[in-house]
Amino acid sequence: MSIKAVLFDMDGTLLPVDYDVFVKTYFGLLAQHMTKFGYQPQEYVESVWSGTKAMIKNDGTKTNSQAFWDEYARIYGENARQDETVLNEFYVTDFDKVRSVCGENPKAAIAVREMQKLGLSCVLATNPLFPECATISRMRWVGLEPSDFVHYTTYENSSFAKPSIGYYKGIVEKLGLDASECLMVGNDVDDDMVPQSIGMKVFLLTDFLINEGNKDISIYPNGSFDDLINYVKANI
Repeated sequence: MSIKAVLFDMDGTLLPVDYDVFVKTYFGLLAQHMTKFGYQPQEYVESVWSGTKAMIKNDGTKTNSQAFWDEYARIYGENARQDETVLNEFYVTDFDKVRSVCGENPKAAIAVREMQKLGLSCVLATNPLFPECATISRMRWVGLEPSDFVHYTTYENSSFAKPSIGYYKGIVEKLGLDASECLMVGNDVDDDMVPQSIGMKVFLLTDFLINEGNKDISIYPNGSFDDLINYVKANI
C-alpha cells in the first residue's frame, strides 16, 4: 500500500539536539523551579526520573499522565498531586530556556510542509513523556504549530511510550489506517524503527543517529531530510 500518513519523532529528528545536554539543562531548570516550593533539587530530579520510568513501563491501563502522577504521589503523598499546576507553570515559562541548547534545522519544517503538499497526514510521534503545553513549545522551537499535525502524542492522550509497540498501534488506530499505510521517521533505532514489526514503513534519519545496539542500519531506508522527501515521493 502507498503511504498516507507520516509520523515524525521530535528530539533528534525534527529538533536537532544532543540528548545528554538537553536532559541536563532541562532537569537543572526544572529542579531550580521546584525548589521555590520546598523541594530538594537532587531528590526532585530522581523523583521525576522515577515517574518517567513509570510512563515507559505503562501497559495501557492508564494514561501516561496518570502513571506519572501515581508514582509522584507514591513518593510525596497524595496531596502532592496538586503540584501538577506548579509543574505546568514551569512548562509555560522557564522550559522555553531549554531551546538555547537545541540546534536548528530549517529542513525539518520544510519536510513536514512537503508532506502536506503531497496530501499526506502528518503526526508528531514524539515519545509522550511531556504534557501538551511542553509538546507545543517544542513544536514551535522548530517552526511548527499544532495545526500542522492531525495528531500529536502527549502524556495526557497516550497510554504507552516508546519503544512499546502499543504506542504505535494506538496511533494507527487513531488515524483509522492500516499500519502499512504509515511511515515512521525517527533517529533512534531502538525507539523509532520498532513499528516495522507491525508492517509500518520506517525511515531512519541519520543526522543525530542513536544506535545504542550498534545495529546494521542498512536494513532501513535512511539518510537526510532530502533523502526522506525523495523516499516518500517514490512511495505514494
